Amino acid sequence: VMLHSTLALSLLLIAVTSNLAMAIKKEKRAPQTLSRGWGDEITWVQTYEEGLYQAKKSNKPLMVIHHLEDCQYCQALKKAFAENEEIQEMAQNNFIMLNLMHETTDKNLSPDGQYVPRIMFVDPSLTVRADITGRYSNRLYTYEPQDMMFLIENMKKALRLIQTEL
Repeated sequence: VMLHSTLALSLLLIAVTSNLAMAIKKEKRAPQTLSRGWGDEITWVQTYEEGLYQAKKSNKPLMVIHHLEDCQYCQALKKAFAENEEIQEMAQNNFIMLNLMHETTDKNLSPDGQYVPRIMFVDPSLTVRADITGRYSNRLYTYEPQDMMFLIENMKKALRLIQTEL
């Protein structure tokens, strides 16, 4: 009987510790969930408000990506975005990053409509840069997978604007 209870106890201990290890692992990966596939090495803010606060505090532009899970254009853009090393590096180092699957109450983030995917920049003075547009006149802030070089240029433009205007 003694042996039986010892065995049961050690099995219970093993179960508890491995669950704990899983929980710790999950805890460590928490920021990953905010990436939603746009780049796991990037630190993502959770809300637009937090993004504005961090942009002002850090003097970095905020990049806002509007997307939806079941939108094939968003998925294609996400893949190109996540695989582009230069974009990932700039996003990690020079920008406050936010990806959203819902619209904000800030109408300035949808100057020409609430479509997805849509990428907009907000400078540290908290001005939405409606002047940083993509290639398409019907949807000014959309990008396609083949537009990554164009997006890189726009990211650089957002960074240059800060230096010249502040």
